[in-house]
Amino acid sequence: MRAAYKCRAYPDPEQAAIFGRTFGCVRLVWNKTLAERRRAYHADGTRTSYKQTDAALTLWKKSEDLAFLNEVSCVPLQQALRHQHAAFANFFAGRARYPRFKNRNSRQSAHYTRSAFRIRNGQLQIAKTTRPLAFVWSFDDVDLATLNPTMVVISRDPDGRWYTTFAVDTDTPKPLPAAGHQIGIDLGVKDFMVTSDGDHLANPRHLERKAANLARYQRRMARKPGSANRRKAKAKVARSHRKVRNARRDFLHRTSTGLVRQADTIVIEDLAVAGMVRNRKLARAVADCGWGEFRRQLEYKADRAGRTLIVVDRWYPSSKTCSHCGHLLTELSLSTRAWSCPGCRTRHDRDVNAAKNILAAGRAVAGACPGEVCGADVRRQGPSLPQSAAKQKHLRREP
Repeated sequence: MRAAYKCRAYPDPEQAAIFGRTFGCVRLVWNKTLAERRRAYHADGTRTSYKQTDAALTLWKKSEDLAFLNEVSCVPLQQALRHQHAAFANFFAGRARYPRFKNRNSRQSAHYTRSAFRIRNGQLQIAKTTRPLAFVWSFDDVDLATLNPTMVVISRDPDGRWYTTFAVDTDTPKPLPAAGHQIGIDLGVKDFMVTSDGDHLANPRHLERKAANLARYQRRMARKPGSANRRKAKAKVARSHRKVRNARRDFLHRTSTGLVRQADTIVIEDLAVAGMVRNRKLARAVADCGWGEFRRQLEYKADRAGRTLIVVDRWYPSSKTCSHCGHLLTELSLSTRAWSCPGCRTRHDRDVNAAKNILAAGRAVAGACPGEVCGADVRRQGPSLPQSAAKQKHLRREP
């Protein structure tokens, strides 16, 4: 199993200059290779292989205009080619978007494999540098002296902070003891999470709490032309975004870890986050929730802890179905937060009822088709059965 340890790094001026040149060369190789790929595909309709990009990089180093590529370590440049090749493989497989050009104002990084770094007695030596890189190790349960990383990533955030990340191969951790509990989760904007147990977790709204300060820093940056003062104002904006990002990540980690420790089976709904953020009225609130990152954390933490994570199909009508008798409402507006079932007269909280239905759907899926996470054709007791997930699409009206 792969694991990563990210630490704050404190390079000296000489190391910072070397890493800065490396970032620039990595960015140039990525952008130039991407431009050549696009040109070849639009001109001839042919795809570029990794072998071709590697040969092109060798020619660029021999040319007079790009001879400065030899001044930095060749390993990060080769890794940039490998990452771009993997990015295109994911794009053609439908797993990712089309690769984009790199910007000097965004996060910068350089990947070093074992041939380009050395770590001895807790000291990290990077290729092309003369002194060890200073960093802070914050993991007390891991002995740095025995660490054997397969890759080291040096990165710099837009706010100027430096980081070093150690990628290591570790043994699979032991599964957690059985908790004897199953839980369904309904995610929302007002309440970040409502469980089938009836617990409500309020949405901290990290971006909204920092919006006033962020807007003030952005106004100050907009009033400054291209100068040192603009760079300082830009760094303040980046620091404000970093605080929001770190607070959100900490909240998601605490919440996901608590769920994994609490339940053996966790059932969530497959939300169309990419479609929700297209709604200009809800885009900021939805993006601030971090549902996609929350699901990613649940997936890898449940896998490490030996838990079961079930994802119910997004078309399953969890909010409109009575969790007591199975009655399915014809319509249920988003503003209706509570409703009474016409069949059994049970009063439901909208979100708690949805979480209970999601849990019931996950149990049915786990019992009927183990290993699948579909949520379609979920059978339950009651006079009314939920419709198939494939039939929940809106019908097109004929003119």
